[in-house]
Amino acid sequence: MFDIVLAFITSFTLTFMAIPSIIHVAIKKNLMDEPGERRSHVISTPSLGGIGIFAGTLFSIILWTPFEYFGDLQYILCSFIIIFLIGAKDDIDPMSPSRKFLGELFAAAILVFKANVKLTSLYGIFGFGELPYAVSIVLSIFVIIVIINAFNLIDGINGLSGGLGTLICVVLGVWFFKVDSIELAMVAFALAGSLVAFLKYNITPAKIFMGDTGALLLGLVCSILTIKFIELHNVLEDKAYAFDAAPTMAIAILILPLFDTLRVFTIRILNGKSPFYPDRNHIHHMMIDAGLSHTQASIFLIVVNFVFILIAFFLQSLGNLSLLIVILLLALILSYILHMISRRKKRIST
Repeated sequence: MFDIVLAFITSFTLTFMAIPSIIHVAIKKNLMDEPGERRSHVISTPSLGGIGIFAGTLFSIILWTPFEYFGDLQYILCSFIIIFLIGAKDDIDPMSPSRKFLGELFAAAILVFKANVKLTSLYGIFGFGELPYAVSIVLSIFVIIVIINAFNLIDGINGLSGGLGTLICVVLGVWFFKVDSIELAMVAFALAGSLVAFLKYNITPAKIFMGDTGALLLGLVCSILTIKFIELHNVLEDKAYAFDAAPTMAIAILILPLFDTLRVFTIRILNGKSPFYPDRNHIHHMMIDAGLSHTQASIFLIVVNFVFILIAFFLQSLGNLSLLIVILLLALILSYILHMISRRKKRIST
């Protein structure tokens, strides 16, 4: 427990101290995120906050994690570095989606083949239990890349990615601590510490954004924690902390980024556009269009995500498939209501 607290404090302190210097350098070198049609900000803002998040998280993990109990840590750190380099390159000099995807694929492959971060069972969802090796590999890489990009897509308003990432890391970190996976709890709380420090500078009026550097790293860490959360249920001895519907519980924990990504991709495809075509159809955009400020929208969405976690926790006895249907239906209803409110607000304002 003491090491976990130290990991949080260390990452918080380093990130908190590093970001002012990053802001200064970004302004001096004109490394700014400029306002635009799809942007929610109106002034040029530094977008390299992810460098501070990466530095604080990595330093804290290396300093406090007991390597003798975490043999796969070296491979996880390698994937961190790859994602960091991709994000930093894209923030400073935007790269093509194909090159970014190849880098993400490489990082995911390292996690799956070397760090053993992979899904081996679907726990009876759609009648599937233990997965064949090839299916396990493909599905795991797919899930990692989806989660990485889901967090990148929701990073559109002040405080949302940082606040939501903190919620997810704390929830999963507490669970890992309870089941004695101290090494994973330390990873979760190290990132949480950096995110809390970053939020000091990202809450409106934002002095800095996390950029792709931070969003991609956040997605990568959450993908690792989520897959490990699901897989530990295969060997969990302490049944007091085991969930009846672990995969659906994991989806509930990540409901906002996952559902928003599924939603916008579906809308784009139905409109005859590429699923990667940028637009303002994200849930956080609708919140802003409905008249909420960045801070109000972020707090509201984080609370909603937490409510979904509670719903999944109390209804886990329904089983994976039934609980998944309930969660998705509820998410659809809420997003439809928000869509109607934002449309009405737009008509009134015009």
